Amino acid sequence: MASSQVCGSLASEHKDRQATTLIDRNAEEAQAPLLAERRERLDSLKRVVVGPPRATGDIGETLLSKTLALPIFASDPLSSVAYATEAALAVLIAASLGSAHLVLPVSLAIAAVLAIVVLSYVQTVQAYETSGGAYVVAKENLGTLPSLVAAAALLVDYVLTVAVSVTAGVFALTSAVPSLASHQVGLSLFFILLLTVVNLRGVRESGILFAVPTYAFVVVMFTLIGTGVGKCAAGACPQAHVPDPLVAGAGTVGVLVLLRAFSSGAAALTGVEAISNGVNAFKPPQGRNAAKTLLVMGAIAIFLFLGVSYLAVHMHAPPSGSVSVISEIARTTFPTSSWTSFLYYAVQGLTFAILVLAANTSYQGFPRLGAVLARDRFFPRQFINLGDRLVYSNGIVVLSGLAAFLVWIFHANVLALIHLYVIGVFTAFTLSQAGMVRYWLRRRDRGRRRKALINGFGAVATFVVAILVIQTKFLAGAWAVTVAIPVLVLAFYGVNRHYRRVERRLRAGAAAVSAAPPATNEVVLYVESTDAALNEALAYARKISGDRFRAIHAPGPRTDPGIRPRFRELTDLRPDLEVLVPEDGRAEAVIEYLWALPRGESNFVTVIIPELFRRRSLLAALSRRTEFSLKVRLLREPGVVISDVPVLSGNGKQKPTKRVVCRILVSGAHAASMRAVNYAGTLGVEDTTAVFFAFDSEEADRLREEWSSLGISLPLEIEEAHFRDIGDPLIRYLRGITADPDAVAVVVMPELIFSGPQRLLHNQKALYIKRLLLFEPRVILTSVPYRLD
Repeated sequence: MASSQVCGSLASEHKDRQATTLIDRNAEEAQAPLLAERRERLDSLKRVVVGPPRATGDIGETLLSKTLALPIFASDPLSSVAYATEAALAVLIAASLGSAHLVLPVSLAIAAVLAIVVLSYVQTVQAYETSGGAYVVAKENLGTLPSLVAAAALLVDYVLTVAVSVTAGVFALTSAVPSLASHQVGLSLFFILLLTVVNLRGVRESGILFAVPTYAFVVVMFTLIGTGVGKCAAGACPQAHVPDPLVAGAGTVGVLVLLRAFSSGAAALTGVEAISNGVNAFKPPQGRNAAKTLLVMGAIAIFLFLGVSYLAVHMHAPPSGSVSVISEIARTTFPTSSWTSFLYYAVQGLTFAILVLAANTSYQGFPRLGAVLARDRFFPRQFINLGDRLVYSNGIVVLSGLAAFLVWIFHANVLALIHLYVIGVFTAFTLSQAGMVRYWLRRRDRGRRRKALINGFGAVATFVVAILVIQTKFLAGAWAVTVAIPVLVLAFYGVNRHYRRVERRLRAGAAAVSAAPPATNEVVLYVESTDAALNEALAYARKISGDRFRAIHAPGPRTDPGIRPRFRELTDLRPDLEVLVPEDGRAEAVIEYLWALPRGESNFVTVIIPELFRRRSLLAALSRRTEFSLKVRLLREPGVVISDVPVLSGNGKQKPTKRVVCRILVSGAHAASMRAVNYAGTLGVEDTTAVFFAFDSEEADRLREEWSSLGISLPLEIEEAHFRDIGDPLIRYLRGITADPDAVAVVVMPELIFSGPQRLLHNQKALYIKRLLLFEPRVILTSVPYRLD
């Protein structure tokens, strides 16, 4: 009687579950078109914002002519005329009201240094037609430490350039529209975001967009200086009206004040090195085109800087607390009563534009330098990755984030930020020019002594400026940069040490894997509930091990108490279900069970984890806490392999598996890949092949050679991923297999396991693939961990 009641209860529960599954399946089928439409909308939005992806072979089409390169690389030095003179004037007037006229000789000295630096860099870009600039020159001629100091200095300077340029541009805007003054931080962050989006669309696209305002700025500034100088030369030099002038000092001007003024005005030199960091962005002949662009940029920058300084002195336009010096000069030159008054607004609008666009110089330099450092294994490898539009997207995003943080911390205050400025760029200048001196002395080229003298003079000049800047601005905030640079250098060495250690271990591990005895495999099926996912997992377990596998269950508050008899109905006691006692948690119980099984380099234990999902949702996957935590824990267990068998309830009834196809995803020829190949051999799947998705032909050829050199007998297929994303090519490849309704694709993926912050130094490709394949029908993803923690 009791037995019949129990059987009746179990039958009733079984019917209820079938009904619930049917309802869920119908709901999923109804939602499927909506989910597909949502994904299409998100993809369309991305394409509108960033643009369609470009193939790797199209990179030649993104190279720049001199006309487009000038606004991209020269916007920073050209824009410095908007604040360099003002920065020097602020120091002089703070000492004495009568010292404003000294800004002109100070500007002449700065212009002389700028000319020297430009000529020095002309020689640099002709000698080194690669990205990297000061870093590459210093590395090849001075050694690793000086090159890393140069790289750290440039990275810091690039971040500060974005922060200073954008906030200075917003200040110019609020000078013309005072009602916006309370929104400086928000406006600055908005323009940083705008620059990020534009640069993510591609180098050529940003050049086309920035060309018009940059050239318009040059034209209107030539007009302003020409008109102002003409009036002064005619003896009718107008005098500026200065609202809210800065408080003037009553002391005397000594050498120290002049040096401080010089170091503040030296901001005019920032950005000169950007072309040397992006020579390979030019059309051939790259070195010659870069040199010509650099000369044009230097000539324009010197003319504009000296012109503004001349007018500031003769029009008596000192710094103000509410408007910029450029605004004062423009209003004086183009007064409201004149028919040329509209030019005042043109000057202000274009000054605002050029200051914001000046940050674009950093958007070209920072990502490229980051990529060069990453190739040399001193920076995270993610910075090498080209985005959809053939730009270094990760570098662009990181640069924007750091600059936005500075803007927020300093409340978009230009004067506060500018104290941190210039140190980095002059440090890089000095090391680059010193490296070029040694470069010429080691060569036998004609005129090498003259070239070495030019670079040597540049090195001495920039070194003196760097010392002056550090001395005069140290307590005002420059100390932060002098601390940040050595900290970054130490971080570079730490990153490099990690990558070298990983390389050594993978190389040494390859020999251990080759010498290991034939591999064995013990299969353990984890049973959570009796559903469609369990049926698929059972079929896979039998395919790879017959009836010689173990089945375990860790009961919990929400698990089926009658799961054991149901499982016996499915398997006819081959095997029986072992019920564990979860004393310290269900995942812990499974781990303790596995500890009793022999495992090691050649003794694998495969844990098959079935998962039934009601909908395509990562949140739903994370909500399955037992399965999720178990998979995470198992990744750190030696000798354990995790096979995930996900089934989506809306995919209809699963057909019996008749054919298993095994594909090993490899990213290189090393110990982790070899171990995955050994594991795949234990599955007994006849159709087994290694697959590599190559982003270009060089990468494909390199892996073929390495694969052959290790003597791996398993065939290797090379698939092309023209758009540098493994996602779509992998899905197409697997669907070519699962198009056969009788086939199941088993994807074996070697997974490098790191601990702590080390994980940030590696592309999270394994996580990406897991997410990609989680809801892919008839695809079983098997992770073969290779621990390097």
